[in-house]
Amino acid sequence: MMSEQELQEVGRISHFFSKIGVAVVELSSTLSVGDRISIKGPTTNFEQTIDSMQIEHENVTVAKAGQSIGMKVDERVRENDTVYKIL
Repeated sequence: MMSEQELQEVGRISHFFSKIGVAVVELSSTLSVGDRISIKGPTTNFEQTIDSMQIEHENVTVAKAGQSIGMKVDERVRENDTVYKIL
């Protein structure tokens, strides 16, 4: 049996642009480029590494609680899906 990964909730999906595969995440905790994340929801469940994120169309390497970021996602996500950082 695989051990459960430790997940820390870091935000929620507030919008998804399906044509460009970009999700907007409202952060409740700090997130950095290179972090491994898991996105979960009623019909969503996948992991990916953050390659880049943007705030107001500017690339950033770190974003903090209270900020909204845009990031490329590997699969479709839905509003209110939860974003977790894999610790």
